[in-house]
Amino acid sequence: MLQKSPMYAYIPVKDVGRARQFYEQKVGLKPKEEIDGGVVYEFAEHTACFMYPTPNAGTSRASQAFWQVEDVEREVAELKKRGVAFEEYDMPGMKTKDGVALAGSAKAAWFKDPDGNVLALVQSL
Repeated sequence: MLQKSPMYAYIPVKDVGRARQFYEQKVGLKPKEEIDGGVVYEFAEHTACFMYPTPNAGTSRASQAFWQVEDVEREVAELKKRGVAFEEYDMPGMKTKDGVALAGSAKAAWFKDPDGNVLALVQSL
């Protein structure tokens, strides 16, 4: 059953080299392996994502994936030091301040990669 199977995120990019610079130098990810022109990044609790080349990169305006973090403000501050820019939103029910929003029982922050993919950091409260 799928509920008992691991699920992984895809990160579609137009230029793998450019995307790797962003994810490895600014976000701080370490690649696990290269597969078929793409790159696998592993995370905690046996989760991972696969960054792969496609001309369709950046076409989704919704979040591609999120990291569950213990302290969203600390992570935002660290990523900002590395040059990652966070999105600011002001809409009914959600407004960010310094890149962080309080959304129900969570804090969240969003950033875009060079292809326009939206990724998030989420802290459960």
